[in-house]
Amino acid sequence: MANVSPTRGDITSHPDASEMRDRYARVLGGRDVALVDGPVFLLGLYCAASPWIVHYTTSQPALVTHNLIMGIAIGLLALGFTRAPERMYGLSWAMCALGVWMIISPWIVGESPDAGVVWNNIIIGALAVVLGLVCAGTAAKASPRP
Repeated sequence: MANVSPTRGDITSHPDASEMRDRYARVLGGRDVALVDGPVFLLGLYCAASPWIVHYTTSQPALVTHNLIMGIAIGLLALGFTRAPERMYGLSWAMCALGVWMIISPWIVGESPDAGVVWNNIIIGALAVVLGLVCAGTAAKASPRP
């Protein structure tokens, strides 16, 4: 009869121990910026809802659509960062570019925007740039150099 009693032995003698350790390190290696995923998602959510929060849906209809699309894009980046961080953190620089675009978009997309609209987009853009830089910096630090 086979020995089926549970034994708690040392796994270091297992032939695949080093491979399992390496795989475990690879899987958890991309989670260095896990705390940034939530704020990025919330930033995208706010960006999408900001025309209704700041009340410029009638005065700036082009910016309403613009901020809705940009907010969805930022939210999708956040979901991608959460789902596949080791592959998506290369797109952190894209989030920085989205942030810069958000800063200048009121004058390009909008029609004579007022101060509330301008400051709303500047704050959203600045936060996107900062969070994108944090993600990109952490991903660059975590990626192994050949």
